[in-house]
Amino acid sequence: ASVFLLLTGLLSFLAIATASNRSMQMLRVQGNLPELNLNELVFRPVFYNMAVILLLVVPILTMRLLAEEKKLKTMELLVTSPVTITEIVVGKFVAALTVFAGLLALSAVAPVALAPFAEFRWPPILTAYLGVLLMGGLFLSAGLLASSLTENQIIAVILSFGVLLLFWLFGWAGQVFAGTILGKVLAYLSPLDHFEHLVRGLVETKDLAYFVAGIVFALFLTHRVIESQRWR
Repeated sequence: ASVFLLLTGLLSFLAIATASNRSMQMLRVQGNLPELNLNELVFRPVFYNMAVILLLVVPILTMRLLAEEKKLKTMELLVTSPVTITEIVVGKFVAALTVFAGLLALSAVAPVALAPFAEFRWPPILTAYLGVLLMGGLFLSAGLLASSLTENQIIAVILSFGVLLLFWLFGWAGQVFAGTILGKVLAYLSPLDHFEHLVRGLVETKDLAYFVAGIVFALFLTHRVIESQRWR
């Protein structure tokens, strides 16, 4: 959690410093202070980099969710309790998502603190935060699935990172095969394009449906994994 806040804070500072330096350079050249688009110069790069940070941080956040239960032999108690497997899976996911949403709320200090001193558009920032939340939810559900497959937390981290990296590879492969049906399919399977739309302030049903469907599918697979292990 602290790593996420530290990195996002550092990225915000660097983005603001870069925009400030650029404005001062243009002031010296043109003789007047130009009007800068802070949404593009400051906030958009920060949100793009947040996605990369999620790739590194989420596996660590999710590695203990179910793997530790197995290691401590408390999973048997959970699955034999009156609580259903669905409630266990959803409860673990909601708990992780709540922690992540809290981190996002803390990261919003940067735009709030900058608002009295600079002009920028709030709607793209809000949709970008929605995009980060949805991508975080997708990554958390994938990490929960990885954690359900093993009792070793290190293996859970590796599995989770591998799945999340696969999302990135889908996006890159989609660019390689651009203009083909395969390229379109791979691009759609990657969260990057859907995330980019939200960062740019575009809220489309297909993008929201992608993230929700991905989360539900990962939670369903987690449910099936736990259910299959229940009868071993």
